[in-house]
Amino acid sequence: MLQELRLFLTAVQFFTRIPVPAWVGHSAQQLSQAARYFPLTGIVVGLLSAALLMIAAQVLPLPLAVGLSMTASILITGAFHEDGLSDFADGLGGGYTRDKALAIMKDSHIGVYGTISLILVLLLKYQSLLAICGAHSLLFAASALIAAHAFSRLMAASLMLTQNYIRDDDSARAKPVAQQISRTSFIIALLTGIAPLAILFAAGAHPSGILTGAAGALLMRAYIAWRLQKRLGGYTGDCLGAVQQLTELAFYLGLLATL
Repeated sequence: MLQELRLFLTAVQFFTRIPVPAWVGHSAQQLSQAARYFPLTGIVVGLLSAALLMIAAQVLPLPLAVGLSMTASILITGAFHEDGLSDFADGLGGGYTRDKALAIMKDSHIGVYGTISLILVLLLKYQSLLAICGAHSLLFAASALIAAHAFSRLMAASLMLTQNYIRDDDSARAKPVAQQISRTSFIIALLTGIAPLAILFAAGAHPSGILTGAAGALLMRAYIAWRLQKRLGGYTGDCLGAVQQLTELAFYLGLLATL
């Protein structure tokens, strides 16, 4: 149990800016096993964002509360996944060959495709969360946040099960954690990724709404996986960030389709 706690805290340490105890340590081996707790880390991020939404909505107009909640999730993760989304968009948008796309994704500068993708995805997530708050209770919206953060990270973990990591340079920061996930680790990720759907159900979501939310995320994941296999022959760490961001948005849109 102590080793599993260490792996979970390793995931928290890598995917967020939340401080962890010094005894957790840091090693490539720990990082390679920590991906199993990617969805559980999403639950932590979702809980903190949802808590701020609930508190801020008591004293501020709802649009501001939603905006602050989104800001909190970005600060908690250090914009880790948003950065991956922008690199992914620049690479696939501006790279006409596999090697060129990978080179662009590695470049720290942001381009037009990355900028536009960030603006649109953040704007759509903001409007989606605001619409969920308006169509249902604040508790429902908070539960949707938790579920979407966990399920979207499950989608990223699933990509690690079905495709190959294609960066062969040791300088890639995400290389240890982005390696292909084992089936045992994926089962852990699966259980923690779908568990928050029960919270959403308890908050009043109809089963059809939960299914359409999950279906939206799965369809988005399937499309991205197809594009990656066709263009790159696999995935990089940036691609995992893009999967998380885009499937989170797709989950909200699917949920809204039945509200």
